Amino acid sequence: MSVAALVFDFNGTLSDDEPVLCEIFIHLFAEHGRPMSAQEYFDQLAGLSDPEIVTTWLGGDHPDVRAVIDQRERRYREASSDGSTIHEHTREAVRFAAERVPLAICSGAAQNEIRPVVEAAGLTECFRAIVASDDVTHGKPDPEGYLKALEMLGVDPAGAVVFEDTEAGVASARAAGVGRVLAMRGTLEPHRLAAADELVDRIDIDLMRRLLL
Repeated sequence: MSVAALVFDFNGTLSDDEPVLCEIFIHLFAEHGRPMSAQEYFDQLAGLSDPEIVTTWLGGDHPDVRAVIDQRERRYREASSDGSTIHEHTREAVRFAAERVPLAICSGAAQNEIRPVVEAAGLTECFRAIVASDDVTHGKPDPEGYLKALEMLGVDPAGAVVFEDTEAGVASARAAGVGRVLAMRGTLEPHRLAAADELVDRIDIDLMRRLLL
């Protein structure tokens, strides 16, 4: 398959930060009166958009979902805005790929937390599009985000390769009709990623060479 574009999920894929997110949500939900364990986060919530995570756990009738999300985003920026959650081998891979095909990010996180991390990692110029939770009506597993990202790149979904780390993300990419989905091991148990074409341990330059050369 000839690769026309690469699209990366952000949390847990491009950025090795799912443990950070889990810890933030554990404390935040306890403060809002509904404690949650790490197991419950990874079993039920990982991979969903922030609005879906908050309404799933605190209830669709929670009086101020936006305020909870704002708290989560602020704490995430405090923990991750130095760019350290994007490993050097991932940065090298992204730069290598960006010289060969257009790249995008499609994430359930917000623009104001994705962009500072990407900028701090020195990768802003590598991505032609970033589609975040702010940019869609329906989050993953709905395909809206991936369809929008690929439209911004001007690429047919069938020519794209997507990198994901959760069931919801893989389902979203599949529903968008992308040509290939690679899933990162680590966030979920491997059997939950069975719908992906391939499981990978990390995003590095060797993987990019295999895909693009």
